[in-house]
Amino acid sequence: MLRKAFLMLCAAGALSANSARAQYTIAADKVKAKISPNMYGIFFEDINLAADGGVYAELVKNRSFEFNMPLMGWDEQKKDGGDGRVEVINRAEEKPENAHFIKVYIDSAGGSFGLSNEGFRGMGIKEGEEYSFSVMAKQEGEQNIKLNIELRDDKNAIIGKAELTPTDKEWNRYSVKFKASATVQKAQLYVWMSGKGIIDLDMVSMFPEHTWKNRPGGLRADLVQKLADMKPGFLRFPGGCIVEGRELNTRYQWKKTIGAVDQRTNIINRWNTEFSHRPTPDYYQTFGLGFMEYFMTAEDIGASPLPILNCGMACEFNTGELVPMDKLDPYIQDALDLIEFANGDVNTKWGKLRTDLGHPAPFHLKMLGVGNEQWGPQYIERWKAFTKAIKGKYPDVKIVSAVGPFPGGKEFDLLNKTFRALGADILDEHYYASPKWFLEHAKRYDNYDRKGPKIFAGEYAAQSVQTGSPKNKNTWECALAEAAFMTGLERNADVVRMASYAPLFAHVEGWQWTPDLIWFDNLNSYGSPNYYVQQLFSLNKGTDVVPLLFNNEAVAGQDGCFATASVDKNTNELVIKFVNSTASAKSTSFKINGSKGYQKQASVVTLRSDDKDAVNSLETPTAISPKNSTINVSGNILKLDVEPYTFKIVRLKNK
Repeated sequence: MLRKAFLMLCAAGALSANSARAQYTIAADKVKAKISPNMYGIFFEDINLAADGGVYAELVKNRSFEFNMPLMGWDEQKKDGGDGRVEVINRAEEKPENAHFIKVYIDSAGGSFGLSNEGFRGMGIKEGEEYSFSVMAKQEGEQNIKLNIELRDDKNAIIGKAELTPTDKEWNRYSVKFKASATVQKAQLYVWMSGKGIIDLDMVSMFPEHTWKNRPGGLRADLVQKLADMKPGFLRFPGGCIVEGRELNTRYQWKKTIGAVDQRTNIINRWNTEFSHRPTPDYYQTFGLGFMEYFMTAEDIGASPLPILNCGMACEFNTGELVPMDKLDPYIQDALDLIEFANGDVNTKWGKLRTDLGHPAPFHLKMLGVGNEQWGPQYIERWKAFTKAIKGKYPDVKIVSAVGPFPGGKEFDLLNKTFRALGADILDEHYYASPKWFLEHAKRYDNYDRKGPKIFAGEYAAQSVQTGSPKNKNTWECALAEAAFMTGLERNADVVRMASYAPLFAHVEGWQWTPDLIWFDNLNSYGSPNYYVQQLFSLNKGTDVVPLLFNNEAVAGQDGCFATASVDKNTNELVIKFVNSTASAKSTSFKINGSKGYQKQASVVTLRSDDKDAVNSLETPTAISPKNSTINVSGNILKLDVEPYTFKIVRLKNK
């Protein structure tokens, strides 16, 4: 009798467990929407030392003495009785794009006088790496001044050195290579001068030999590799608010960022003084990372280029300066010339320049942004002028149009209504909000007009404290909420064509805004949990959305769960993305219709943590990172157990 009761109890328990398994259905043969190959991409802006001091591998800060304080980053040095002085010479009338150089007087025949450079929060130096030092120099007088180059560690020990003797009485470039003997997080560069006399110096520069694709004067390889590892569909550049400038004279002007680096006009970075809680007085833009480099990087990593241009308006959060409508033509011409630079052949003015810069093949520009986070009737007026000119000459180029800085409100409503009525191509929506907002808005695009403009989710990031707070962290709770929201983006791929997290990069000692996707110091880098969410969506987007339903409804928050499904016609797979945003495990069962069946094992990628406040760091860079496993499949039924606070991706291969 007891045995019978025990068996009945077990059977009841099994039945209860089975009935508790949530039942989902997938119609694998009913394509709901095509997923854009460009769906998930990258938003780049020079904030948080992302360019100078970051992905641009130059190690010398203020190399051309163009900061407002021309010797910022430099200190005079003396040894062995050497003496001298430095004068900053302004030659703005002769060379306005590089107005300053220094004239160094060596006053003693013995010893050495020199300058040290602190780099960007120090210089990250690697043992065994070869470094290329270069300088523009001009000798004066009869005696040639000898330069002794030294790298010193944080204890002042020499870890690399070389010599140069400029001889020309006119400006010339001199360079030398040497290897470092130690790995140092915060080294400094010393340029010693000996021999009594006078020498002029400019463009004092040092790069590691091993940059991205080993290009001289190139980009930091580990940071670009993290972008390549995302397999992004597009690269948006150069921002962001950086496009607008605090005022118009510090706006981004693409024509001043191409060609020889000493001819690229430096300007102050608008994030230099933006936040009182993170002042960064030494933050400038040298444009060593300019439009040519952006286009080439996009090409390198297989991403479509998406440049954003100033529309004749400075940032409306700052000065809001406007170019009068009758003075707007140069701004519009910049847009037309950029398209020709990207796509024109050698017989065009700007296509020839691209060819002369070493890239005869076109960059296949298909999209262009007009303005960033602008709002109000003054933007609409300028947008109309840009659109008329661009579409008149390049009707196939899609224009990305701002709908303000917020996901709702009067600014958004005016632009959204106006641009829809005007037949805009792509609307650029931005949202920085709490994790709760992202969870609650997973259905945001379910009822958007299917025949209206396409949506670019151009900037988004969940904020752990509040928008703009310096206390925000890249927590797992934020990343998981973004994953939940992104299931809604993908489910509505017929409306949402592109999406990108922002900002992209942040130096651990030089940031102005947080959270950020990828963090780095002078030597190392790591992806945040948010990075892995973005990467997993990009690597597993599929080609076509198919219905995934719970009680005949899209899975967008029922019992804290979010999901989407797609087929990948390139690999003949079904891809399921599932988010459990709750503290309770979920037992699920997927009944898949419209397929002849799947192979007996499916691959599973799991991203999770039991701690919603967990973060990655330089010390634990992969604390929250994807884990691979497999799961058995029974015909057209998949049973999946999902742990608390978990994002899973399952790929099932057709038989």
